[in-house]
Amino acid sequence: MTKSQKLFLVLARVSLGWLMFYAGITKVLNPNWSAAGYLNNAKFLSGFYAWLASPAILPITNFVNEWGLTLLGTSLILGVGVRLSSKLGAVMMLLYYLPLGIIHPDANSLIVDEHIIYGFVMLFFAASRAGRVWGIDSWRSNAAFCAKYPRLRDFIG
Repeated sequence: MTKSQKLFLVLARVSLGWLMFYAGITKVLNPNWSAAGYLNNAKFLSGFYAWLASPAILPITNFVNEWGLTLLGTSLILGVGVRLSSKLGAVMMLLYYLPLGIIHPDANSLIVDEHIIYGFVMLFFAASRAGRVWGIDSWRSNAAFCAKYPRLRDFIG
């Protein structure tokens, strides 16, 4: 990989990381934020999303959403655990996409929206081991515990 390819991979990783971090931390810092409105308006799999918005489950849903985004962003920015966090982030983007309905015409999209793009970019990060390019995963993949447990190296970075 050339230096310019590495540079653009890192810029894409850090940019998407910032986007996810900011989306998460603003939710964490806002005591009035809740996913209930989004979940209760689901057009597809409405029963599942209504369950996620139920009073017993909503605090867990909110916690996972807020901190999932925040930690995903941190992972991408620092380049640590990118392979695992990107896969989980792609699942999160799918869970954000589905309540909209598969075909959801709006001003910017019909079938493919930002959630699909973010998900595919995260899967690209996982497949290309983007955390090993100027990230902590590079150092960590050479650490003694990863040499002792090589499958751990493949799983997390």
